Amino acid sequence: MRILGIDPGTRITGYGLIEKQGNRLVHLDNGAICTCSGDELPLRLKTIHDSLTRLIAEFAPEAVAVEQIFVARNVLSALKLGHARGVALLAGVNAGLPVHEYTAMQVKSAVVGYGKAAKPQVQQMVRALMNLPEIAQEDASDALAVAICHAHSCGLAGRLQAAARRR
Repeated sequence: MRILGIDPGTRITGYGLIEKQGNRLVHLDNGAICTCSGDELPLRLKTIHDSLTRLIAEFAPEAVAVEQIFVARNVLSALKLGHARGVALLAGVNAGLPVHEYTAMQVKSAVVGYGKAAKPQVQQMVRALMNLPEIAQEDASDALAVAICHAHSCGLAGRLQAAARRR
C-alpha cells in the first residue's frame, strides 16, 4: 500500500510518501511545499492544492493521511491551519482516495511509542524507520510520521474489522 502523509500548514506543508510492503516500510519521497508569505491566503492554498494534486498524480498513492489540528493559542493561526488541512483533504478526496486523519498524539505513539514524545525523538525514529541517510526537513519528517502512523493503523483497523465480522 502506497501512502501520502501530509503535515498541513499555510507557510509550509510537509509531505511524505511511503510504501507498506508486508511488514516493511519503504521511503519513496518527502519534501515541503513552500508558499510565498507575501501572497494572499487563497493563492497560497491554490499552491498547496496544485502541488498535492501533482504528487498524487505522480506517485499514485492508495491512501492519504493528514495530521489533525492541535489546539492552538492563536485563533487566527488555527483558522489558517484549518484552511490548509481542508485543501489537503480536498486534494485526496478529489483524487478518489480514502483520506484518514490522525492526532499528533496518535502519530507520536505510532512512531515513537509515546504520545508525548518530543519532536527530535520523532524525527530520529522516522529517520531510523525509513532508513534515511539524515533527518528529513521538519515538516517532511512530520508528514512521514503521519504516513507511518497510517501504515501501522490500517493493518490494525483491518484486523479489528475482521475480528468483529467473526463474532
